[in-house]
Amino acid sequence: MQKQLKRAKLIKSIPLRREDHVEAHTEPEKEREESLKEQLKEELEAKLEEIKEESLAEKSAGKSRRAELVLPERQKEELEKLEIDIEGNIIHAHRRDPGKKGPGNQEPGSQKPENQKQEKKEPEKQRLEANKENRKVSPGEKNDKTLRAQKRLTPREEELKEADAIPTDFGELKRALEEQVGLHKSFDVIFREMVFGGQKTGVFYYNGFAKDTALISVLERLSYADYGQGKRHEAFDGRENLDERRSSGAGAGDARGGDGEKDGKLGGLPIIDLFDEALIPHIQVEKASKLGKVIDAVGAGGSAFFFEGHSEAICVDAKSFPARNTEEPDLERVVRGSRDGFVETLMTNVTLVRRRIRDPRLKLELTKVGQRTKSDVCIAYISDICDMELVESVKDKIQGVEVDGLPLAEKQLEEAIVGKGWNPYPMVRYSERPDVVSAHLLEGHVIVMVDTSPSVMIIPTTFFHHVQHAEEYRQTPLVGSYLRWVRFLGIAASIFLLPLWYLIVSSPELKPVGLEFVGPQKEALIPLLGQFLIAELGIDLMRMAAVHTPTPLATAMGLVAAIMIGDIAVKTGLFVNEVIMYLAVAAVGTFATPSYELSLANRITRLGLLAAAAIFRVPGFVLASTFLVVFLSLQRSYNTPYMWPFIPFNLKAMYDILVRRPFLTMKTRMSLNKTSDRTRQPAK
Repeated sequence: MQKQLKRAKLIKSIPLRREDHVEAHTEPEKEREESLKEQLKEELEAKLEEIKEESLAEKSAGKSRRAELVLPERQKEELEKLEIDIEGNIIHAHRRDPGKKGPGNQEPGSQKPENQKQEKKEPEKQRLEANKENRKVSPGEKNDKTLRAQKRLTPREEELKEADAIPTDFGELKRALEEQVGLHKSFDVIFREMVFGGQKTGVFYYNGFAKDTALISVLERLSYADYGQGKRHEAFDGRENLDERRSSGAGAGDARGGDGEKDGKLGGLPIIDLFDEALIPHIQVEKASKLGKVIDAVGAGGSAFFFEGHSEAICVDAKSFPARNTEEPDLERVVRGSRDGFVETLMTNVTLVRRRIRDPRLKLELTKVGQRTKSDVCIAYISDICDMELVESVKDKIQGVEVDGLPLAEKQLEEAIVGKGWNPYPMVRYSERPDVVSAHLLEGHVIVMVDTSPSVMIIPTTFFHHVQHAEEYRQTPLVGSYLRWVRFLGIAASIFLLPLWYLIVSSPELKPVGLEFVGPQKEALIPLLGQFLIAELGIDLMRMAAVHTPTPLATAMGLVAAIMIGDIAVKTGLFVNEVIMYLAVAAVGTFATPSYELSLANRITRLGLLAAAAIFRVPGFVLASTFLVVFLSLQRSYNTPYMWPFIPFNLKAMYDILVRRPFLTMKTRMSLNKTSDRTRQPAK
């Protein structure tokens, strides 16, 4: 650059002959000026090549890559912006008039500092202007340039984000963890570096998942590998120093120990195998060679041990999830029976089922669903009872689910694998009782459990599976049959009582002999159909309010609903007493339905039948009822007729639905599930 400036001064000092008229400028003088200009440009290009060569030399000397790339480019831009005018002055790319005062008319020596200051200030000005533009953006608008700048990653960051191999250097490993899991950004992501027996080790875990007692036991055992004062565990006696091994050209090595007998081995045993088999005292330990697998294991609650110089890690399943105790579910209470129920932890739920079915042929297959949540889904079945075609069908549908995640667990999974659309009736049965789930497993059903949910799906299911309750099997056969009939009557009343009563009241000629008293004795200010609709909406509103009301206030809310609303509405003449009474009977039948999902579907059906009876009278009620039966008969749950054994009719199975038979008389399983082994009692 100094040669260039001296050359410019020399050119400027040469007096150029200027005549008053244009004719005085001769052709040789113009050619000389053009040749000087071309010569200066060639010198600038040569200087640019020298700068490039110097940058390559600095790169080989070990300077940082970012500094190596930015500095030559910046110098290149500065040189490309220099131009030479006719008089030999070095000017900026933004050309100024020679007559005006500016950098172009100053001496080259005094121009250099000002140009440097301006070039330094220009990025700052551009940054400030960009910030001002960002501040002017309204809250509802988006600045596309800013968003693109935030999302833009360097090629190195993209490479680390997609890397699946475990780096042998801890510096590269931490950079990869920073890009993939947010190390040093998320406060609960921990990477603890320690040295055991001379081997540098890194422990990677999520703070909230790590089980302190198990990890403390592991670390205590590992600490015995190094006694201090140069004494090491006996398995480390034949190990070379890691630094000496690297400096000798052996490289970082891999998990298998490289080419030499001692490279990557401790006393003849590879380091990974030594830690796995001898030094980590835990029952669930697994080796992993992929970084993605390690991250998934840690995300599921485990901890990972990395070893510098080796491309394998050890995953220890030492986790502790926040979970509640097993207690009886509120929706499936019984007078006699077990009081435990499923919780939000998958392993606890699996253990409750294993405790009841100790058959080694009980299979529990685990898969993951959700690109981001990676929710654990367990498929349970008994291999020599369940139809394997059904198992494969369920597995294929679950594995074919491609979603971001399942934050609502089993309900979202049900909609993904069943796809019932706008059908209000449930195509799967839910249960939170381990004894109910175990009974269905023995009948040949498939059970689907989703982590973070206490509800378990039972597949396939029919309409009559939703009307059975565990209390019926906890009593004697006669009492159990009686309870079942009462429940059936309550469910039927919850669907058909209100539409039938409305038909009888609106059409007196339909009243049977002896039932002339049925119907309101006086008229109310609101029509009957309006009373039913208002009362139905009021009951649903009270039910939702009860869910969100604290337990101490639930009694007060019931008194307000019963006395202040119901009684006053009747006394003021807005409602009829019989409407309140029959609606209360239908509501009790709804609450007596064992399946909460079926009770909600029956409530929607009751409103539809009521509207059809009010608009079209008897033909409307008959057509709506027929449509309901046909609609339910056409539904199928995993190729299983929804109304079986009523449609298609199966006498023996229908008898088992209506009557609770003694336990020892039920010698075969139902034919619905196409079980491989139909016998309930082993042959003697």
